[in-house]
Amino acid sequence: MKHISDSPSSHLAGLYLLPFRLVIGWTYFSAFWRRLILENKLIPEEAGYIGEKFNHFLPNALGIKPLIEYLVTHPDTLQTSMMVFTILEAVVGLFIILGLLTRLMSIGIFGLALGILLGSGWIGTTCLDEWQIGVLGIAGGFVLFLTGSGPFSLDYYFIKNHKNFIHKKWFPWLASGILPLSKPKTLVFVGSVFVFGLTLYTNQYFHGGIWGKLHNKSVKPKIEISNISLMNSDLKFEVYRTEGADVYGSFLIGIHILDQNGNILKELNHKELSEFPKENISNHYVAKVKPGKHSLVIPLGSKANLTVSLNDILTEKEKIHSVKLIDISGVEWTVALNQ
Repeated sequence: MKHISDSPSSHLAGLYLLPFRLVIGWTYFSAFWRRLILENKLIPEEAGYIGEKFNHFLPNALGIKPLIEYLVTHPDTLQTSMMVFTILEAVVGLFIILGLLTRLMSIGIFGLALGILLGSGWIGTTCLDEWQIGVLGIAGGFVLFLTGSGPFSLDYYFIKNHKNFIHKKWFPWLASGILPLSKPKTLVFVGSVFVFGLTLYTNQYFHGGIWGKLHNKSVKPKIEISNISLMNSDLKFEVYRTEGADVYGSFLIGIHILDQNGNILKELNHKELSEFPKENISNHYVAKVKPGKHSLVIPLGSKANLTVSLNDILTEKEKIHSVKLIDISGVEWTVALNQ
């Protein structure tokens, strides 16, 4: 007797989704291909290290911020996690392209896309780039779980050739064929409502896309200044870059130390900041604040304590009221000592 998984109608949906399966599979497999084959982006000391890009997610992540912060403060664990994550993307993507264990891999697609959504759904300079990738990946993973793979897949090859394991209970749940559900409409409806609800919620949370003022946190750099203190002949404060494009840093060209009337007591210009002593920078994460060619570079997600010597204005130390930072874009941030 022909197995129910071999019914022609059970493979039509999978057949129609062939281009979708190939594209979404390559989307995830290509991450491995870019990071390890075309270039090695898993080396912490080299430019383009994927762990530093992961650090960019931190400031406005949804729900998983503690996990991200733990990883970026533990570089060895972060590197191991990035390697595991990259291998997982390679396996999931390749298996989806081949149509092997399609439903199990679709759960992987769902989980990877959820991680992208929660971590970086707020990032995107011109469009809502990462949010779109995340929600479409979640929806795509759910659809592939429902349909499985049709012809032009290894799952289908096993079914057509009546391999013994296709009769096991796990096969239709993890591979392809008809899902053994008594009420498939319930699963489709509940799952669809969940995915659509998550889409609307994150669209509003990250971008104000449903009501209120539409916003994009990737357009302008934003630096938070905190923990300002006077220690002997030094002024110390913490900088944390929380917004702006992830592909380049905030370029700090000025630090002004002001009195209560806004008069400049001490000024560091772009040249002095490009030569800012590295020993006066204490970085918290893998994305590091560091002197650049023409400025002090503050990447997205980086946090550091800066120490500015006051030896040249010690007589006016008591007049210090606030600190102003000036970005090359013209944006300024000012915070008083008592805040």
